Amino acid sequence: MKASVFYRIASVLLLLFAVAHTLAFSQSDPTWGVDALLSSMRSIHFDVQGFSRTYWDFFVAAGLSVGVFYLFAAILAWQLRGVPSATLALMRVTTWAFALSFAAIAVVSWRHLFMIPIAFSIAITICLTAAAWTSAKVVAP
Repeated sequence: MKASVFYRIASVLLLLFAVAHTLAFSQSDPTWGVDALLSSMRSIHFDVQGFSRTYWDFFVAAGLSVGVFYLFAAILAWQLRGVPSATLALMRVTTWAFALSFAAIAVVSWRHLFMIPIAFSIAITICLTAAAWTSAKVVAP
């Protein structure tokens, strides 16, 4: 397959990942028994550089930042699918850095998260690695 197909698949997966993460990261299941913790995260305020914040504020900011990053990655993958093969071959550092960053996300997901982000990050890593591998085989003119 061509690199463009792998980038297209990765882009769709990344878009789904971005939407799912953004909508679900702050949800909790009552059976987890973390209501007191979440209440504490929301209610205890402290000053940080002149702003009154809570740990919940930091949690939400981190979660939304990840969603924005995944959306950017989806757009980047979509753009890379339209780049000519010879140009992609010249962008080896970029294409491999993209793949390796998601390999790192897969490792972090495996270590600290659960099956859905693990599956998404592994599938995205496979697509980005296949795209980088395929595009590196093209000899630039």
